[in-house]
Amino acid sequence: MYYRPRLIPCLSIKNRGLVKTTKFSNPRYLGDPINAVKIFNGKGVDELCILDITASSEKRGPDFEYLKDIASEAFMPLSYGGGITNISEIERLFYIGYEKVIMNTSFILSPELIKEASNFAGSQSIVVSIDVKSELFGRKFCYINDGLTKVKQDPVRLAKKAEQMGAGEILLNSITYDGTMKGYDIELVKAVTEAVSIPVIACGGAKNIYDFKMVLEEGGAHAAAAGSLYVYYGSQKAVLITAPEEKELLEIGVYKSPLSITKHV
Repeated sequence: MYYRPRLIPCLSIKNRGLVKTTKFSNPRYLGDPINAVKIFNGKGVDELCILDITASSEKRGPDFEYLKDIASEAFMPLSYGGGITNISEIERLFYIGYEKVIMNTSFILSPELIKEASNFAGSQSIVVSIDVKSELFGRKFCYINDGLTKVKQDPVRLAKKAEQMGAGEILLNSITYDGTMKGYDIELVKAVTEAVSIPVIACGGAKNIYDFKMVLEEGGAHAAAAGSLYVYYGSQKAVLITAPEEKELLEIGVYKSPLSITKHV
């Protein structure tokens, strides 16, 4: 049996536009998210993560009308995060076509919502996002509110709490590495994966598929997510929506099988 970890494009949206940040700042407009989704339909990606990067800081809920438009074009499973504060919003997201919901700010401000959501939908549909910044002397702190508000708890402690509250997965995002394309924070990923038993999705810093291999093997991540890798091409970061070819992933051992792997169609 082949080993085929999930590789997940993370699309950041702002004001209904596709953007890419660096260290959670300076969002660069890249185009229409729906066009990107259509391209990914033909690339065989495992799933797609949609993150509204200003919903929490703007104190607004999900843009359901637009999220429904995105879902109607997607042939792969979708997860969504941004501005979720109650069960009614979660239920509506499932209704319009999203398989998973991602919560960051609400996890800190209303941790019981994680338990309530898990009881409602099943833990497999509930993802807690932990956004981490490296600071002086290598200390790592977590942030909420779209990376604007520091939480005086370390990522390992929060990951354990997320698991205890019923989350089925953790999206571990490095603010420090976001958009830098210098590789994942392997030390951070390993610390969290060794502390919890639920799957950890690593995000932040991927430049190429070798970074996927490293974070999966050395970091112990269950899945690898990325933004820049899927939307940029070359050292000048020309905009190009793409995804690694299955052959490449097999050749370097991200996918470990000589067999043909069925793609999403």
